[in-house]
Amino acid sequence: MHDLNFKPKAFLFDLNGTMIDDMEYHTQAWYAVMNEDLDAKLDYETVKKEMYGKNHEVLARVFGKDRFSDEEVKKLSIDKEKRYQQGYLPHLALIDGLANFLKRARNENIKMAIGSAAIPFNIDFVVDGLKIRDYLSAIVSADDVEISKPHPETFLKAAAALQVHPKDCLVFEDAPKGVESALLAGMKCVVLTTTHTMPEFEDYSNILTFISDYNDPKLNTLF
Repeated sequence: MHDLNFKPKAFLFDLNGTMIDDMEYHTQAWYAVMNEDLDAKLDYETVKKEMYGKNHEVLARVFGKDRFSDEEVKKLSIDKEKRYQQGYLPHLALIDGLANFLKRARNENIKMAIGSAAIPFNIDFVVDGLKIRDYLSAIVSADDVEISKPHPETFLKAAAALQVHPKDCLVFEDAPKGVESALLAGMKCVVLTTTHTMPEFEDYSNILTFISDYNDPKLNTLF
């Protein structure tokens, strides 16, 4: 870790790939929608690279800004999320060690929030399905921000909701765009290597450490 003495007052969690290891199921759902429904003829790795931001932003990046009407975007988004939830539900689980990590953070009076580009439909699916809502003092979803990550709005709103200064927040992320969002918000970050490899984050100076799950003993230094 770059700063073993950092004692955050708040933990801000991205959701997908950070609290749950589900990004494969999002990619599978988008892959099916883009190729089976929209005949985009995209390979899996190309689809995976677009897995950030709001659903309408994903569609705009892949197909162009004016390809779909608002109603078409809404329908495609709902279809995608239904595919995702159906595929992931049998595997719904917190990343290893996170249940105990959440309990320890609450016992240490560290505030916690989710800052995610996911829509409330998916956040509720996870938070209520895993019964972790009581740990969270705030949730910032795609519906709560004007500009998605890597813009810092998501994490700044989460910090404001917790009434904690950005410099006292620690973000848990799994994606380079999320780490960039934390950097622009003035926040340090711990990266979960569930979705991307360590070399993909070499441009970011705010990373304290990389972990594969929340059993990593390096996290003990945060308390």
